[in-house]
Amino acid sequence: MFSHCINFVRQHWQALTLLIMALIAVASLYPAEHLPRVPGTDKTHHFIAYGLLALPVGLARPTKFWLYITILVTFGGLIELLQPFVNRYGEWLDVAANCAGILVGLLLATIMTAVANKIKPTK
Repeated sequence: MFSHCINFVRQHWQALTLLIMALIAVASLYPAEHLPRVPGTDKTHHFIAYGLLALPVGLARPTKFWLYITILVTFGGLIELLQPFVNRYGEWLDVAANCAGILVGLLLATIMTAVANKIKPTK
């Protein structure tokens, strides 16, 4: 089952990545007063969101892997630059939390790949 989930993400990594990017963009650029309260700090939310964003790329390991990672980091920075235009505010610490989340997401993908390679599907 675990290997099937990994394979699903690998097959659909581009669509999943774009979907997560769209969700992050909406949540980051929507007026804060209209968003639901979620437990945790702002930095925790950034960390988790960008960790999830990096996971499909980390599992797929596409040919231009580092280009995609650069795109994810740039996306996070661009969102922070756009926030002042929608009555939000960007912070450099948010960018740091985004980058930390991306790194941990990639690490988690590496661990998941190693585990999936050790598990043999039962028939």
